[in-house]
Amino acid sequence: MSVYEGSGRPLVAILSGAGISTDSGIPDYRGPSGLWRRDPDAEKLVTYGYYMKDPDIRRRSWLMRAESPAFRARPNAAHEAVVRLERAGVPVRVLTQNVDGLHQAAGMPDRKVLELHGSARSVVCTGCGARSPMAEALDRVAAGEDDPPCRDCGSILKAATVMFGQPLDPELLAEAVAITQACEIFIAVGTSLQVHPAAGLAGLAAEHGARLIIVNAEPTPYDAIAAEVIREPIGQALPALLDRLAV
Repeated sequence: MSVYEGSGRPLVAILSGAGISTDSGIPDYRGPSGLWRRDPDAEKLVTYGYYMKDPDIRRRSWLMRAESPAFRARPNAAHEAVVRLERAGVPVRVLTQNVDGLHQAAGMPDRKVLELHGSARSVVCTGCGARSPMAEALDRVAAGEDDPPCRDCGSILKAATVMFGQPLDPELLAEAVAITQACEIFIAVGTSLQVHPAAGLAGLAAEHGARLIIVNAEPTPYDAIAAEVIREPIGQALPALLDRLAV
């Protein structure tokens, strides 16, 4: 991924979190009605240690995936606004904490999206590393396999996402840091900025002179250093902000 394309326009980095996808029907985690507040025990389903040790957690995790609205969700106005900005000729890089693939579904080129926490649209074997489509694994669950093992080596399968307790890919993180240090505008949208190391990119951007803009319903730890904090609904606020930058 090239960090900057030399268009003469400022590089815009967009760090997106769960809040950008709520209008697509995907609930967030830490908001007032977030999943973790409604069911704190649900966090175990995406925590690596619990997942690897407890077959019941894995069975519940597969049921959660099978019922997830993420696989039926479509991009919303906020995702589409990011694509419009990119197509207007503004150098844009998306650093997303989301695993739903909606930025790409909206039309954002793969090479301009860094999925910091992986993708829920694939599964990976924790033994041999083999990858396959999530749809295939969910078909096996629907057919009666409540904890489908890897067909290649028999080890435990998991979503190709970064669970709590797992580190981010170091090369991916290094690329995100390079983009953050190079950008002139850094927009954190729909993220509580509490999950590190991704959350720390907001502070890093400000340290390197970028204009930090936060679009989020709830306060974040970085509001005090932001040049602008926007509390309006993301589906309205982000398109208005990005359309202004596209001019």
